[in-house]
Amino acid sequence: MSMDLTFEGFSRDLDFGYVNKRTDAPKKHHPELVLNNETNSMLRALRFEMRRASSFTFSVAFVSPRAIALLKQELIDFEGVGRIITSDYLGFNSPAAFAELLNLQSLGLDVRISAREAFHPKGYVFTQPDGVTAILGSSNLTEGALARNHEWNLRVSASRESDLAAQFTNLLDEELFSSEPLTQSWIDRYSTGYQPPADRTSKRASRDQNGIDQTPNNEITPNAMQIDALSAIASVREANKNRALVISATGTGKTILSAFDVQTVNPQKMLFIAHREQILDRSIAAFKNVLGAPATDFGKVVGSKRELDKRYVFATVQTLSQEHVLEAIDPETFDYILIDEVHRAGASSFQKVIDHFKPHFLLGMTATPERTDGQNVFEIFDYNVPYEIRLNSALELGMLTPFHYYGVADLTFDDGTTTSDATSLRKLVAPERVEHIVKTIEIYGQAGVDPRGLIFCSRNDEARELSEELNKLKLRGKQLRTVALTGQDSVEERERVVGLLESGEIDYILSVDIFNEGVDIPTLNQVIMLRQTQSSIIFVQQLGRGLRKVKGKEFLVVIDFIGNYANNFLIPIALFGDDSLNKESLRKNLIAAEEAGVLSGLSSVSFDKIAQKRVLQSLTAVKLDSLQNLKTAIEVVRNRVGRTPLLADFMKYESVDPVVLATREGNYPALLEKLKITPSQYSIEESNFLTCISQEMFASKRPHELLLLRFLLINGSLNFDTALIELASVGLSADEHQFKTIMKSLTLEFNTEPEIKALGGISPVQKLPDGTYSLSESLATSYQSNDSFHVQVDDLIQTGLNLIADRYRIDQPFTVGKQYSRKDASRLLNWRSNMSSTIYGYKVDDETRTCPVFVTLHKSDGVSASTAYEDELLDPQTLQWFTRSKRNLQSKEVDSIVNNKVKIHVFAKQSDADGPGHYYLGQARAEEAFETTMPDKDEKALSVVRMYLKFENPIQTGLFDYFHSVLSS
Repeated sequence: MSMDLTFEGFSRDLDFGYVNKRTDAPKKHHPELVLNNETNSMLRALRFEMRRASSFTFSVAFVSPRAIALLKQELIDFEGVGRIITSDYLGFNSPAAFAELLNLQSLGLDVRISAREAFHPKGYVFTQPDGVTAILGSSNLTEGALARNHEWNLRVSASRESDLAAQFTNLLDEELFSSEPLTQSWIDRYSTGYQPPADRTSKRASRDQNGIDQTPNNEITPNAMQIDALSAIASVREANKNRALVISATGTGKTILSAFDVQTVNPQKMLFIAHREQILDRSIAAFKNVLGAPATDFGKVVGSKRELDKRYVFATVQTLSQEHVLEAIDPETFDYILIDEVHRAGASSFQKVIDHFKPHFLLGMTATPERTDGQNVFEIFDYNVPYEIRLNSALELGMLTPFHYYGVADLTFDDGTTTSDATSLRKLVAPERVEHIVKTIEIYGQAGVDPRGLIFCSRNDEARELSEELNKLKLRGKQLRTVALTGQDSVEERERVVGLLESGEIDYILSVDIFNEGVDIPTLNQVIMLRQTQSSIIFVQQLGRGLRKVKGKEFLVVIDFIGNYANNFLIPIALFGDDSLNKESLRKNLIAAEEAGVLSGLSSVSFDKIAQKRVLQSLTAVKLDSLQNLKTAIEVVRNRVGRTPLLADFMKYESVDPVVLATREGNYPALLEKLKITPSQYSIEESNFLTCISQEMFASKRPHELLLLRFLLINGSLNFDTALIELASVGLSADEHQFKTIMKSLTLEFNTEPEIKALGGISPVQKLPDGTYSLSESLATSYQSNDSFHVQVDDLIQTGLNLIADRYRIDQPFTVGKQYSRKDASRLLNWRSNMSSTIYGYKVDDETRTCPVFVTLHKSDGVSASTAYEDELLDPQTLQWFTRSKRNLQSKEVDSIVNNKVKIHVFAKQSDADGPGHYYLGQARAEEAFETTMPDKDEKALSVVRMYLKFENPIQTGLFDYFHSVLSS
């Protein structure tokens, strides 16, 4: 872009920001408040400015390690001159924070300590080739100030030749001259006399690593989660049900919760069952704290020990399930029984114990009830699940230690390959890979604390040999100390090595899968994954090893070395708990994580460019909605509800996207039949009706069709006036034209002949000669006489309405960031029929005065020269766009577009590999159109019109990055 255009745009931004908000401006340099809210944050603003800056200076009084962790990937990727200036003012910055800052020097950043007294600025200055931008206000470089706290900051920009730019230059020079580089010797001196600021929360309740809230007088009280859970469990008993299952993420205090419930029930005899004696010992300690009972009330049944006369008995299932042990115990001995890690209850030993006893109440506890071995944990507890708190909710409530996940590219070897399933052991433990691992840990790991980490490897021999190689190297100047453990090592040996890690005598344990669950390492602060993700459940289990809260641990670092693995698509599934089997949903979560910068509880997820590309390529290649995947997911929900699930069940339990289930094989019952889960109960005509409703109304992305279909099912007929009343009852409106297009969807007049034939040729609704509409007679008969069919239709309508309310705006035809097909655009713009086959990139509809524009930004090599337009997102508000070839400014459609005679709606996708859907970017205006040429395959010049499409609102940051960063990489 020329300097004149830059100056003009800058001038318009100034006019927009300071004089007249109605000015048409690029909105790149206008003054703007930066607040932490749902649509904005300081973290997002800093990331945006770092991407477009050639240099930056942060001058901030306070810095926290977690804030550095949130910006770590951006600091690593930054290629210009970066500087951070801080101080020891008020002793706020911990030695760990300064260690993290010193570690940034290895990335080429200049980190300095100010010599000024009472150093208290909060300024972030960025220089670009044509200007300077500063963000000034109340935010220090701490995680709360960047993402959560109520802060006031102002972002202002100026040209390089301005007085304000000169003032900033002088100020930064003064800051530089009054500071000195941070050094290890300075940190050592600071650490010697360091006293942390007084703990202002010391008078409040504090939670220990077992999840106990303790008030200043040491009274033990349940936390917020436990209060809700105890009430829910009590409601099960009040309903005269004697079994319940509690699902609670690892580290959220399940054992303490059970102790509080025992305190409430006050049983005569209690039995606690687990699969390891070490779990029993920890649980006894927790129960003693909560119950305040003497040690003589507690006994164990383990090995040869049989302390069955105690009031509170803690037993391993291995001992308890032995025939002679069970036979010696009266089935009614215990009136309250607890089973820990109850997802193991499908094992024969657990089942034998459960079948033997007859307690007044049986409580099961687990973090991961879903199983893949056919066992149904929910059935054991009569499908009573009074309380459930998964990972994201627990993080949001502050019950777990926040984590910072970094997806980094595994080493690319000299032959151009990277790690994969077939990589030889020789390469996995090659010196260059070991050095790559250590260097990555130095960059991403916490510099200010000693590492206590688990490294998950792909093979036992890799773990052993890699441990030997790591022990030859140093991490930040200290000799590495690692130990490999495999399934061949005894339980005693594993516990001994875990003890060494907890005490700080070793740095890392390398293993394959032996630490997925059942081991407690509270001080664990790193989880490193050197293998492909085989299961999202195992991924979460391994991540969960480091989430338990303990004094002195600020956060968990997760470093995932991403190679060329087909299963890379499982990473976003695991991180976001997304079981939808919907690629759009997974991409949306990746976009949202990038846009927001933080997840629940100020955790974060970031990828380097190569790793991100590998994940997205895996996601593009995989067939998520395979019949095998769908069958597994359906079985999981069937186990949960105890019957063949309805579509509503999948939405309720955040499982497979109901749209996938309802459309994969025409309709959901047809899918169930194909998967041999339940046979079809419907006639061909009824199945066709279900297919029609599923394909044309359930997946329509607006509620109008479903609402009016429901009205017809109840009342039999409707006209324009009754339709308006029905729509108005839920806050919707429609003019006569839109009403007719809605009804064309119900009568199938909207559809093409091939579509109507594929749907069975019978429409659910008929238009009568008097202009009213009636329900198809055969549909009405089936709906009234076939209860099962009635249930399926109601399920489609209600679930569809719930999905639309959850996902889409109903006051606009499209929702920014959602995917749409050309057929969707035809329907939602109220065109007279489905004209998707004639939308060659764009189409002007004269009747509605609308024009959808569909752009594929990264065109495949097979695209002909005459259609290989150089469409490009230049910035969050500007798309450079070309019309079809052989067009000029006088062409009818082009004239309508360039003169903004129509409403322009823009949709985009990266490449054809993304499927038929395009993401909606927003409504736009055409500007600066001019005629140019492009060559065809024979290098003959073809006329074409190029213009800028300016969006009414800037594209969401994450959505822009999704298109822009991957292309640039």
